[in-house]
Amino acid sequence: MNDAFRYCERLVYEADKDRFFAALFAPDSCRPALYALYAFNAEIARVREVAREPLPAEIRLQWWSEMLAGERAGEAQANPVAVALLETVARYRLLVPILADLIEARRFDVYDDPMPTESALQDYGERTSAALIDLAARILMDGNDPGIGEIARQAGMAQAMAGLLRALPIHAARRQLYLPLDILRQYRVDPESIFSLRPTDELDTALAQMRRHAREHLGAARALIGDTPAATGPALLPVALVEPLIRRMERARNPFKIVELPQWRRQWILWRAARGERVRL
Repeated sequence: MNDAFRYCERLVYEADKDRFFAALFAPDSCRPALYALYAFNAEIARVREVAREPLPAEIRLQWWSEMLAGERAGEAQANPVAVALLETVARYRLLVPILADLIEARRFDVYDDPMPTESALQDYGERTSAALIDLAARILMDGNDPGIGEIARQAGMAQAMAGLLRALPIHAARRQLYLPLDILRQYRVDPESIFSLRPTDELDTALAQMRRHAREHLGAARALIGDTPAATGPALLPVALVEPLIRRMERARNPFKIVELPQWRRQWILWRAARGERVRL
């Protein structure tokens, strides 16, 4: 493993421990590429936190878009994540348009515009979490089409929804709203009550609805798991954390208190889910 891939491994360990440990269940030969993909995802997922303001965040995302398009060849060689990603794209024939679309979807994170509809949230989940699962599965299939589009879509949606629900306190504190406005209107939730971190019965009902929808996507993914190649298991493995996370959120009395699963338990859940021929979600 060269220095660029080692850098990616360290970055994923620090920024995305769930995917880091899930990758340990992949063959040794695939792990560097998985870490390169996940490091790229970590870089663009945290662009708002790093840049803080929309303009520098947009510039960072645009740089990644241009790098994928081959317009930043010289600069890319100085960025270890870019070096490792480009090598992974070439080795495993990853589809650049999917990576570019993932970047484009993350532009939503840069601004405070609310998520307008549940359909828009689904599109966001498909272009981010689901796309990442599909790309990781291609690596695990040695560059071949894994043929898991539908399970990746369902699993990715469950993962995205659970993750965004967990991050509600963080997003609300900076007046960023991933809860779809159509769901909030349905249950008469005032967005200002969310931004002021004020729990209400209406919000509890809306959040319960969102958790039900996340579980529906998870159930659809579970129904498809038997038809997926066993080799793609590590790509789906982080989704095994969705149900325990939802249960923990359901037990929480305050939706504006961040819910955590202890790291030891997350690793134990991943280990248990990875046992057997196919991953258990």
